[in-house]
Amino acid sequence: MALNTQTRERIDSLIKSKDVILFMKGDRSQPQCGFSARCVQMLDSILPEYETIDVLSDSDIREGIKEYSNWPTIPQLYVRGEFIGGCDIVTDLFSSGELHGKFGVEPPERVQPTITVTPAAAAKLKEYLDRSPGKGLHLTIDTHFEANLGLGPIGDNEIAAESNGVTIYMDLMTAPRANGVTVDMVDGLNGPSFKLDNPNAPKPVNQLMPQELKKLIDQGISIEFFDVRTPEERATARIEGTRLLDQEAAAYIEKLPKDAMLVFHCHHGGRSQQAAEHFRERGFTNVHNLAGGIDAWSAEIDPSVPRY
Repeated sequence: MALNTQTRERIDSLIKSKDVILFMKGDRSQPQCGFSARCVQMLDSILPEYETIDVLSDSDIREGIKEYSNWPTIPQLYVRGEFIGGCDIVTDLFSSGELHGKFGVEPPERVQPTITVTPAAAAKLKEYLDRSPGKGLHLTIDTHFEANLGLGPIGDNEIAAESNGVTIYMDLMTAPRANGVTVDMVDGLNGPSFKLDNPNAPKPVNQLMPQELKKLIDQGISIEFFDVRTPEERATARIEGTRLLDQEAAAYIEKLPKDAMLVFHCHHGGRSQQAAEHFRERGFTNVHNLAGGIDAWSAEIDPSVPRY
């Protein structure tokens, strides 16, 4: 479909409005496809600020950007008006350090991780590799520490680690997250499967029951307690000693020690779980969500807190 003048002018305007702009599915906080999420992770590790455009919310832009860039897929990255490419090209540039150079940032040190592949896992992986000539075994670990093993072409700038005769390739982001990983085989309900044990993964967000939290408070335990609701909700009901999670509070948290005890609450626990996960991904190791939120706190601990 030909790109009409109006859509071309809109895309032109968007690209010129910011130094770095990523056309993607979803937005920076909630990518809606794995390739978009991968680009966001790479840019997040380099830049504090950049613009994203959700093509899913605008069909004209979604189809128009493909014609505009002469590139068939999304995401697409532009830097100072220059089309950089899609996910594969951005990944290659990131792994080589060239993407960092475009922003005047030193690339991270290329650290070769130590990985252990057990004999049982090595035997099975070698079977897969023997059936896939020309391909290599790749490990990716995202910011959520979700790991994925798969076969694919070997890139020029990937980092390699070997164990028990099996070579595993990974990108620049994955390598430091993979140090100490063990790949093993385990028996499950559906038969043998691979299991990855990663000692670098932060502990899961703990679901803190109201009675448990009250006990910690009464004991004088140092707690950083945050309310992730809206100011309007907070005006209706609040827990004594909490602080609204706004931009100022988020900046305050970033300066805390990574083992500080962080507790988040909302109305029923859903929004605060998301906030807790965010700071867990930022490297905080002692993160808690108030199970049931302020509603449970009112019902079980302090009935003077209004329920709504």
